[in-house]
Amino acid sequence: MDVATLMFIAYRAMDDRVIRAMREAGYQVTVAQARLAQRIAEDGSRLTDLAEQVQVTKQTASLLVAALEREGLVERIPDPQDGRAQIIRFTRKGQAASTRAREVVMGVEQEWNDHLGPELAGCLREALTKLREIADPYQ
Repeated sequence: MDVATLMFIAYRAMDDRVIRAMREAGYQVTVAQARLAQRIAEDGSRLTDLAEQVQVTKQTASLLVAALEREGLVERIPDPQDGRAQIIRFTRKGQAASTRAREVVMGVEQEWNDHLGPELAGCLREALTKLREIADPYQ
């Protein structure tokens, strides 16, 4: 099996755990909404930037943001740099959801680290971090 597929399998397993935990905690989010939400910067993000990073159209990103708004997880505010644009940012509820998601991610990572052992887990993180240099245009 190729390396990208192996990475995708691990990513999908993480996704499943996070979404399940979010729903158990009362946050009704879909995988698509979660993927967009995880790209929201700490100080907020423009819709066009989110759409590009998640690789969807601006219209699709807008629908995902609208669904997150209905759940009370994000809000749109005027962009102070450009009066025509809006910034998407987390609400308090959204920040709590993001914190919960991070806790789940850290727990799964710990399980993986325990399974792989410290040396192999460290090598995996180092290799993926190095690969990000050429694979992630949104660093």
